[in-house]
Amino acid sequence: MSHSARAATFVADAERTTWHDETLWFVRQKRDKAVYAVPEFQQLRELASQIKDHTLSRLDEYLQQFEAAARRNGVHVHWAADAQEHNALVLDLIRRHGATRIVKSKSMLTEECHLNPHLIGHGIEVIDTDLGERIIQLREEAPSHLVLPAIHLKKEDVGDTFHRHLGTEKGNHDPQQLTEAARQHLRAKFLAAEVAISGVNFAVAETGGVVICTNEGNADLGVNLAKVHIASMGIEKLIPRLTDLGVFTRLLARSATGQPVTTYTSHYTQPAEGREMHIVIVDNGRTQQLGRPDFRASLKCIRCGACMNTCPVYRRSGGHSYDFTVPGPIGAILSPNIDLKKHSSLPFASTLCGSCTDVCPVKIDIHTQLYKWRQVLAEAGEIPTAKKWSMKFMGRFLASPKAFGLGGKMARTGLRLLPYQLTHATAFNAWAVARELPEPPQQSFRDWYRETVR
Repeated sequence: MSHSARAATFVADAERTTWHDETLWFVRQKRDKAVYAVPEFQQLRELASQIKDHTLSRLDEYLQQFEAAARRNGVHVHWAADAQEHNALVLDLIRRHGATRIVKSKSMLTEECHLNPHLIGHGIEVIDTDLGERIIQLREEAPSHLVLPAIHLKKEDVGDTFHRHLGTEKGNHDPQQLTEAARQHLRAKFLAAEVAISGVNFAVAETGGVVICTNEGNADLGVNLAKVHIASMGIEKLIPRLTDLGVFTRLLARSATGQPVTTYTSHYTQPAEGREMHIVIVDNGRTQQLGRPDFRASLKCIRCGACMNTCPVYRRSGGHSYDFTVPGPIGAILSPNIDLKKHSSLPFASTLCGSCTDVCPVKIDIHTQLYKWRQVLAEAGEIPTAKKWSMKFMGRFLASPKAFGLGGKMARTGLRLLPYQLTHATAFNAWAVARELPEPPQQSFRDWYRETVR
């Protein structure tokens, strides 16, 4: 299904669509207030962008440096070429320790690799401990946002979910009480867990350590209670030095939620005595994206979700309409690299307004890459036949001044003379579902120009 077809289900609920739109715009406004409070914010963006560009240009060297430093710290380092290898490695590590109960903090990479269903299919209990992630896990849904995985749900939805799965009082939709119920439920899972799995926000090549940023402290609790810590990281998470980290932590939370910094910024460099720490470094298509000059910059993404909060298409179509682990504008330039045919509609799910590029903390040219992906898709023949031929027709039509002038005259006349029911019939004009066509002018700009300017 195309993005528009999947989005139709979401937008059918007009009240929820409007609420979703307004909620995410509120987060965008919080971001703006936080940014304006930092006079050097644009300089930080530029510095972060340059650090990422530099790292990607020498990624092989920094990966080797990171591995060597991590091994010196007593950390076990593993490499996975794709999702299948990653899942097999993690399952093997779990089985090696005879574990059956796992707690997992937020990790978009494990979502990308579909780790949960793989482990559950092999008899392993996997509990997502981020509150939003646990909610959607109970509902058997995918996250709809990078930072706010359950943003598509209202408190009433959460209350009903907790009533069914956690036994809370029916009709109880009080956020504080629901959070307390989740806390009690998860505390028992933390205490019983034998292995903790986490994602990685940043990996420091200089020290061999990884950094995890959370607001709930669930990653810290899981890692410090379990005897084995497995951290899954994409190869693009590297930064060269520990001194570079401050640039990104000042940008990440402000761009994501409007906070000065995440509540917890935790460094994991070596395992505690009697415990094990494993880092699984994953490619899964990233080197292929690195090899595309037009799209290489997408690997600079620090997963803040700012582009989603500002995108008018994402806000009014929901994250599930993208059918990809990373939704929104950044997902629309990452997904075709993974499966060009399956995700061919996503680069077109954009107005190309450039707001995503404006708010990106590492200055990824998102809207430009969306446009370039459209060109790649057209050359590969991965756009619908109707769109392909209509674009060819419009290309020739717009290239001819005579045809353009005649077409404009016919359109102006037709809109004045034809009945409203015909010009706004949704069978012929999908835009008329929620829009009014403007009143046609009496004359074209060219006609006016010829009469007015001598």
